[in-house]
Amino acid sequence: MAAPLPRPHRFDVHVALAGLLGGVLVWAFGLYSNGTGLLPGPWVLVPLAVMAGLELLRRSRPRAAVLAGTLALVADQFTRGSVVTVLMYTDLMYAAALYGSPATARRLPVTTGLVTVATTIGFLAWWRTPEALLVGFLTGIVSFGPAVTGVVVRNHRDAADTERLRAEQTALLAEKDRVQAVTAERARMARELHDMVANHLSAIAIHSTAALSLDDPRTTRDALAVIRENSVDGLAEMRRLIGILRHDGGGREPAAAPTLDGIGALVAGARANGLDAVLEAAHEDGLPAPVGLAAYRIVQESLTNALKHADEGRVTVGLAQHDGVLTVWVTSPYGDRDGPRAPGSGAGLIGMRERAALLRGSFEAGPEESPGSPCGTVWTVRATLPLGQGGTR
Repeated sequence: MAAPLPRPHRFDVHVALAGLLGGVLVWAFGLYSNGTGLLPGPWVLVPLAVMAGLELLRRSRPRAAVLAGTLALVADQFTRGSVVTVLMYTDLMYAAALYGSPATARRLPVTTGLVTVATTIGFLAWWRTPEALLVGFLTGIVSFGPAVTGVVVRNHRDAADTERLRAEQTALLAEKDRVQAVTAERARMARELHDMVANHLSAIAIHSTAALSLDDPRTTRDALAVIRENSVDGLAEMRRLIGILRHDGGGREPAAAPTLDGIGALVAGARANGLDAVLEAAHEDGLPAPVGLAAYRIVQESLTNALKHADEGRVTVGLAQHDGVLTVWVTSPYGDRDGPRAPGSGAGLIGMRERAALLRGSFEAGPEESPGSPCGTVWTVRATLPLGQGGTR
């Protein structure tokens, strides 16, 4: 069973009606393109009607329409001829190149060009007069010209579609990059916020618990002093973060960001919070700012975890630089405890691992045997940070 013909486009219907009515009107006025013909005047309406019907297929069946239109044009030559029939044929040729398959669009200009050349040579050989060139010229206008025009328009349309698709892809990639940038920035802000606040709040929680559990005015005063100091420092860190968010720093860390020079004060603050902390540092000055910030935050988070989880004993913070790598380690007594002295979210180790990964370094944390430790085991946090990943020195 043959497939039904698709419904013609509205524009094609208008073209077909305009061609049919125009051809009938030209015939009614007795205007013909051929002076004489084998068939009398009314026969000119037959090719005209066929060509108008084929205009309905110019978009849906362009190849079949131009092939059938060629036969109708040949039949029109046996009548007195209608210029409207010829004009509709040129439109079918143009539509076949524009709406046809890519193969049809490639072959039509070549085929019509060969037909034009063959027609010109044939009539020159037959008539042997210059008027034969006019026949070839008219053949080219009717067939080759519309085919080339259709191919040119098709190429421009395909180029426009390609550019539009490229623009859409570029927009999608830009949106994807924007989402990734926002996600990365949110992760960076989360790490900064956690590392800044967790240390101070953990100290506040531990000392407030001590103040509540011990009925000793001096202990309470000391605890309140530590609580106040950590509250002030925490608020200062929060103000710095808010300042970063309000003023775009172009993706660079601000000058007020913590550096390795502040680790000594960080260890001193840990001692004030009750840890027996010592610092062993051997590194050069002028390290890249991202490396210094990452090392500072890793030490800060490690001391916070030691404050919450470590047993009694010495906490050692170490920094060493060699072969273009900064190694950071923190060891603290490790043993079985009933529970942490302050609640935690479990994001500390994740944040430290992410900081090391961003600089293409390594990070590891876990218990290690230590014969020199009172409990025989220490919890060790170790990170290696390549200096070349943080910027030029």
